[in-house]
Amino acid sequence: MSDRLRIALQKKGRLAEDSFDLLKKCGLRFSIRGGGLLARVKNMPIDLLLVRDDDIPSFVANNAADIGIVGENVLVEEQLTVQSKLDADIAMRLGFSRCKLCLAASDTGKVQSSADLNGTRIATTYPGVTARYLSENHIKATLVEMKGAVELAPSIGIAESICDLVSSGATLEANGLTAFETILESEAVLIRSERSLSAEKADILDKLMNRIDGVLKSKDSKYIMLNAPKSAVAKITNLLPGSDAPTIMPLAGQDDLVAIQAVCTETVFWETLEGLKALGARAILVLPIEKMMS
Repeated sequence: MSDRLRIALQKKGRLAEDSFDLLKKCGLRFSIRGGGLLARVKNMPIDLLLVRDDDIPSFVANNAADIGIVGENVLVEEQLTVQSKLDADIAMRLGFSRCKLCLAASDTGKVQSSADLNGTRIATTYPGVTARYLSENHIKATLVEMKGAVELAPSIGIAESICDLVSSGATLEANGLTAFETILESEAVLIRSERSLSAEKADILDKLMNRIDGVLKSKDSKYIMLNAPKSAVAKITNLLPGSDAPTIMPLAGQDDLVAIQAVCTETVFWETLEGLKALGARAILVLPIEKMMS
């Protein structure tokens, strides 16, 4: 058996593009050509399997892939609808491709809230997640499973409401629908099975996950440099968002001033800079961080 780590990825779409971007930021060099189903990473023993998003959990569960990147909504739906327990669980949340699975209905229809769902029909491409919500909330409604174009169901009389993914809400608005309940918030997740990997693959996976963690941490992190009065160091340190103990150095010829450098792992807002300036900080620089490893 090959000791190349196999990663199942969605072959096209926004999640695919975000996944490719993440892996390239981790230093992986590869190219995606046409409708190919396999891409080999040139500088690490990793193969990328390019498949449909709803196939990714089963690829991981059935040992066709070692790990996968998939929308949490797809994973949860597969976990709820497969006949036996799916051997694929979340190993890391990736924070991109966020969306919501929402219940929505016509602005002028009889369904305006979850309280109106009893005895009605709900069109959805997510029967597992929708059925779980109905069961947990003791709602008796009929599910109409569709493969696509769910937003058309109320206007053509198939159902009184829908349960579908919402990102910007533009599609709902274009079809005269309004979301009234969010039943699942989703993002891209890295999934793996519980089975053991060979020592070689485990080492590759550990290295890759450390790189992914570094990319995710550096996304909103900033490197701050500033000069400040010695008397304000404690207050300035407390104001720096998400930083460890900063580096503090004397300034040549300035006995009352020090230079402060810090990595901030939380968002640095303009209000933060204004607060630093109010404490006497000057020459404040905020720099992006390309890579980070703790």
